[in-house]
Amino acid sequence: RVMAVLDPVKLIIDNYPEGQVEMLEVDNNLENPELGKRLVPFSRELLIEREDFMETPPSKYYRLYPGNEVRLMNAYFVKCTGCVKDDNGNITEIHCTYDPESRSGSGTEASNRKVKGTLHWVAATDAIEAEVRLYDRLFKDEDPAGHKEVDFKEFINEDSLRVLKGCKLESSMRRAKPGDRFQFQRLGYFCVDSDSTDGRLVINRTVSLKDTWQKMNK
Repeated sequence: RVMAVLDPVKLIIDNYPEGQVEMLEVDNNLENPELGKRLVPFSRELLIEREDFMETPPSKYYRLYPGNEVRLMNAYFVKCTGCVKDDNGNITEIHCTYDPESRSGSGTEASNRKVKGTLHWVAATDAIEAEVRLYDRLFKDEDPAGHKEVDFKEFINEDSLRVLKGCKLESSMRRAKPGDRFQFQRLGYFCVDSDSTDGRLVINRTVSLKDTWQKMNK
């Protein structure tokens, strides 16, 4: 299990020391301790999923928004203080503060307090770039050939393949080879494509995960 951000936006922890990098110990698979652990860099500037932040969220949105606190997976609690936009109104930076006593696994009282949202992330300075191909159902109907009066091609799913450029993955993925398989935390199961070359990583999604918020939002 690794962390990857498919639609990245920068998250800046304003009270985290500039230039400091922590190496956090992370389980490779919580269900199989024999797979061991790895070290993941954590720094002042991170990348998170763009959809994990809303300026004005609806009810039951437990991700990041101004004034709300979430846990960064395997790391700290952070509280959102605001965001920065460009001239077109697009969010370019999200700002927050962190509680240095809340690091996961530290055994402190702060690390054991409960929050409703946990977000994955990658360190901005160490992330590697990849192309990610999201495969979905080829047809929108479970039996497209069963409609004899309609050409089966009418049921083709236009979103059966989406190709995402500029995705950011944790630095451990530098060692990934074609055929290697991973679970991207909160996103699904992925496999390294044979199109990958040195300096150009291509990843295919094989199985997606259920997303309760997206289901509610629809």
